[in-house]
Amino acid sequence: MKQTLQTVRLTQDIPVQGAWDVIVVGGGPAGCTAAAAAAREGAKTLLIEASGSLGGMGTNGMVPAWCPFSDLQQIIYRGLAEKVFNACKAGMPHVSAKDLDWVAIDPELLKRIYDDLVVEAGATVLFHTALAAVQAEAGRVSAIVVANKAGLSAYRAKVFVDGTGDGDLAVWAGAEWVKGDGSGKNLMPATHCFALDNVDEYAYRHGEVFFSTNPKSAIYAILKSGRYPLITDTHTCNTLVAPRRVGFNAGHLFGVDGTDPASLSEAMILGRKMAAQFRDGLAEFHPAFANARLATTGSLMGIRETRRIIGDYVLTLDDYTRRRSFPDEICRNSYYIDVHNKDSKSAQSPADFAAFEKSNRRYGPGESHGIPYRCLTPKGLANVLVAGRSISCDQPVQGSVRVMPVCLAMGEAAGMAAAFAGAAAAPDVHAVDVARLRRRLRECGGYLPE
Repeated sequence: MKQTLQTVRLTQDIPVQGAWDVIVVGGGPAGCTAAAAAAREGAKTLLIEASGSLGGMGTNGMVPAWCPFSDLQQIIYRGLAEKVFNACKAGMPHVSAKDLDWVAIDPELLKRIYDDLVVEAGATVLFHTALAAVQAEAGRVSAIVVANKAGLSAYRAKVFVDGTGDGDLAVWAGAEWVKGDGSGKNLMPATHCFALDNVDEYAYRHGEVFFSTNPKSAIYAILKSGRYPLITDTHTCNTLVAPRRVGFNAGHLFGVDGTDPASLSEAMILGRKMAAQFRDGLAEFHPAFANARLATTGSLMGIRETRRIIGDYVLTLDDYTRRRSFPDEICRNSYYIDVHNKDSKSAQSPADFAAFEKSNRRYGPGESHGIPYRCLTPKGLANVLVAGRSISCDQPVQGSVRVMPVCLAMGEAAGMAAAFAGAAAAPDVHAVDVARLRRRLRECGGYLPE
């Protein structure tokens, strides 16, 4: 039987607050570099962010460490990505300037770095403002509607960049998309990151390693005890982010849909409780955390995947496996296929972790693959680009291209392309001169080997 939904019709004149060359929606890593790059190219640029700070998972989400910036030989996420990375390292005395992989993040410092990056490039930022609706016709977005303390407002632009992570703008404009395994199911689990203070730093640095690779790790004792039922598997990434403070990207929340407000809300409540159980379990089983205190949990849920936009090209696992290059590639990527277990039963032992590692298909030194510009251009939309974890790719590859370094690189290319497209009489992101785009990316420090 077909379900009939009740509706409420809202009739309201919504004021248009301004016209821009480029509007970027979403202030995560991809959105920040997109806004900075567009403004640097001379486009009048607005960056709209739903929270009160930029940076997404590296700031509000409290991911404690950068994924690798190198291909095990050299840094490959360059341009604005390298600028952000180096600025963050420079403000953390316990981090070496030579470190390239799994480097700790100071989230408060990173917030200011992103503020400076965007504002100094000449872009305008609008915080505490959420995308509410998209006005589109015949494959072209004419305006977006946002909600904030001023109520509902409309904004017009020549070109829009979707940096929402979930493809909200593109999908609401009519883009084709898939989620999970294609049926909308089998999404990777979420993680609610957190930080513990008052950690015995000596015991943490020199004692038992709290990670799944260590068969004697406290995580196995925590699971075996049964006293911490919200901790159901061995996912335990952690990093010393400051003196006596350890940041955790640990624990899994299964069945969370980042595009479902009810699912997200339930996960936030459960995630905070899980973080408290981690503190208690570690205090019982790991000497470094005997007197630790749960200092804070992320204000964002760590969502690994939701929608993937169908673009002019779909990046595949075969492309990754073959280390493929493309004539229109706008950056390189060397991160492994980091697809997290879909249920807790597959991550209970060191053997399970070894099997996970085998599935990662890690590259050797110097190896990487290209990401084509066509993965950023949604089919059927003339003036919308997508950057970040919702680009056009299959599900396994999404586990590789979703992380912050590559999102920073993709964002710079998207912002630059948006500025180029916006300068045309009839803006069309599919008609951007990719040779010109690649030349300009190189001029700005991008890594695009011949």
